[in-house]
Amino acid sequence: MFEVTETLQLEGVGYRWPGRASFELRVPNLTLARSETVLLLGESGSGKSTLLSLICGTIIAGSGRVCVAGTDIAALSAGQRDRFRAEQIGLIFQQFNLLPFASVQDNILLPLRFAPERRNRLDDPKQETARLCHDLGLPVGVMSAKAGALSVGQQQRVAAARALIGMPPLIIADEPTSSLDAATQATFLKLLFAQSRAHGTTLLMVSHDARLSSQFDRVIHMTDIAQTTRGTA
Repeated sequence: MFEVTETLQLEGVGYRWPGRASFELRVPNLTLARSETVLLLGESGSGKSTLLSLICGTIIAGSGRVCVAGTDIAALSAGQRDRFRAEQIGLIFQQFNLLPFASVQDNILLPLRFAPERRNRLDDPKQETARLCHDLGLPVGVMSAKAGALSVGQQQRVAAARALIGMPPLIIADEPTSSLDAATQATFLKLLFAQSRAHGTTLLMVSHDARLSSQFDRVIHMTDIAQTTRGTA
């Protein structure tokens, strides 16, 4: 499906947030393979959010290379990065970021409006939406329901379906299970892994919960891949 075998590569990356109490993050090397499920662990302030922003191209490294699906993000203009992010990266946010008064179907289909490549991978986007809802354990008829009327667990699965639709090479999940009980959390992860592996999608999930480690192909600690410094600008 994807010609590159390494979905994500960071080489010699450095970034410094401007300001009086500046924060600098350096990542010498990080590689994620196609279909790999990776858990990224780190305490608050360890640079997880900065790393995700670099991967997504919302900020650009001052040095080094960030490549997603074989493309060096720094080589793209701001507008091109926005389009590239929509095409190549599915995002699952901690707060889900659903449109509460829109239907489940419309929420899931939303990324395809900005990502024609993802749209073109599907013969029938609405049929794919129904399949994702079924496979993620959502009830029959849920597609017409308003997203804001769903339970937290159901909203989370809708957010996962929105990230998965159109089979982007990389899924980034930022603390997506923090508000779930243990049983719902385990069920959600099992379903997410199954969908990711079925389509050759790489999953990078960020958390501070080391208890999830055994469920992933690989566990990465921020302290092992990155160096952070703080000081005056």
